[in-house]
Amino acid sequence: MIEYLIGVDGGGTGTRVAVAQTDGAVLAQGQAGPSALGQGIDTAWQHILLAVNAAFACIGRATPAWSVCAMGAGLSGIHYRPWADEFQAKDPGFAKLVVATDAHTMLLGAHGGQPGAMVAAGTGSVGEVLRIDGSRHEVSGWGFPVGDEGSGAWLGLRAMAIAQQTMDQRRPASPLAAAVQARCGTSREALQAWCAAARQFEYAQLARLVFDCAPVDPAANDLLIQAAAALDTIALAMDPGGTLPLALCGSIGQQLKPHLTRTTLARCVDARFDAPYGALLLVRKALETPQ
Repeated sequence: MIEYLIGVDGGGTGTRVAVAQTDGAVLAQGQAGPSALGQGIDTAWQHILLAVNAAFACIGRATPAWSVCAMGAGLSGIHYRPWADEFQAKDPGFAKLVVATDAHTMLLGAHGGQPGAMVAAGTGSVGEVLRIDGSRHEVSGWGFPVGDEGSGAWLGLRAMAIAQQTMDQRRPASPLAAAVQARCGTSREALQAWCAAARQFEYAQLARLVFDCAPVDPAANDLLIQAAAALDTIALAMDPGGTLPLALCGSIGQQLKPHLTRTTLARCVDARFDAPYGALLLVRKALETPQ
């Protein structure tokens, strides 16, 4: 007998969960560290369960046995079959576990399960559309460092390149270069050591420096223009006719909104719900679908 539904949004920066009754009424939410599968399957499960425990603690209830809980999880990295298989193999015993990409659960939440398009830019970036005929199409989301254009990590990687080029005098000194060097190292050796250890999450933390410096640094402002243009391209590729409502999600996406084209902005609507709620919709639909 299933007593609780759990919706998970697992990304490279953090994990958010929503705990609901079986009718979908949300009881509580919880947060923990990142659960993107590329950062390790054991780490992903550890942070998901910590977030679930935190949610139940918020409402003063002991965490129940997993056997009375059904979980829907939207996870970064679930595309990669070996990671997906290992994640499901390490299921600690949920009554039902349904997985999808974090883009899909964000899309479900943004439009309440109805047709629409979604562009998300946070640590990474991705777009997904649910068409009126029920078909889906995903754009970008290829992962750091090659893809995820317009994301926080994408901005941070380019900010680091500017800092390096400034250090060896290929570029003039600038506020952005100085800010990156102050954060990551003021010598060639220090920057090399930082880059050798850094991954997607660390680069994404540099995006804040780009936004902070943009009002006084043309190079930083140009990065924001390039990032917004990438999001425009994602939106256009998903829905060339611009007929579906578009939700712009993620912290970076929201901050880039002033730089988007008027065509993209004209399609934008506020997201109805968040990604954990989308994950709840995912598991509810799975439970309602005859096997």
